[in-house]
Amino acid sequence: MNFWKMNGAGNDFIILSNMDRQLPPSALPQLARILCTPHLSLGADGLMVVEPSAQADFKMLFFNSDGSVGEMCGNGARCICRYGYETGLSGVEPAVETTAGLVTGRRIDQRHYRIRLNDPTTVRLHETMEVEGKAYPLAYVELGNPGLPHAVVPFPGLAQADPQALFRLGRALRYHHAFPKGANVNFYEVTGPDQVLEKTYERGVEDFTLACGTGTGSVVTVLTLLEQVSGKDVQVTMDGGVLTVDVDREGPQVKNLWLTGPTNLVAKGEIFDEELPALR
Repeated sequence: MNFWKMNGAGNDFIILSNMDRQLPPSALPQLARILCTPHLSLGADGLMVVEPSAQADFKMLFFNSDGSVGEMCGNGARCICRYGYETGLSGVEPAVETTAGLVTGRRIDQRHYRIRLNDPTTVRLHETMEVEGKAYPLAYVELGNPGLPHAVVPFPGLAQADPQALFRLGRALRYHHAFPKGANVNFYEVTGPDQVLEKTYERGVEDFTLACGTGTGSVVTVLTLLEQVSGKDVQVTMDGGVLTVDVDREGPQVKNLWLTGPTNLVAKGEIFDEELPALR
């Protein structure tokens, strides 16, 4: 079984081709759990499986490291666009079918790709959630349909936040009963004009990741509607690097949500993991 290993601003993925449909759908969640486990296998935040599509250049199936299905992944989509271009599945402007809808992209140069994220389908700007007796203001965003859920939480002094306390809060909000599907939890602080610091606790990874593309899109969506950023060339700094987000605002809504950032091709090879079950 051949694979690619890539990361987008530190958000890392294993990519498998299933264009010949040799991998049965029932095997993919377990495949993700095994292959994404650090130390015991390749290790990654998620698994992306490439399949044929009737409406796009190819289809991306995304699985979190715990084997759960992800509706979409922004950094993963940027990586998969590079994969599509370099394997000949698409041109410089790939179209990718995802569970949450069609995603289009553009090759900027060998390592940098720009993708149009799924438009927000749900935006609630002024929510409050209680955790351990303390109320936290936040916004709630879903991208695409079915929606990829994101909680957007202001957090002054984020750079100096205690990692363990932030982890506990992120986990509590991720599983909050107010989010029936759970939620990715994006803590943010505006650090300057169109400059944002962000840390994201990701559903399905169950920990903070080095970057979250759909999380940055959700944060900039909220901040644009709150008029705290311009929505143009907004620089979002995460532990894995800087991502750029652009949105168009139309009254109480945003559309044309673009994410730009680096990709890194780490390895190509063949998987021999002896813990994998027979796939047939």
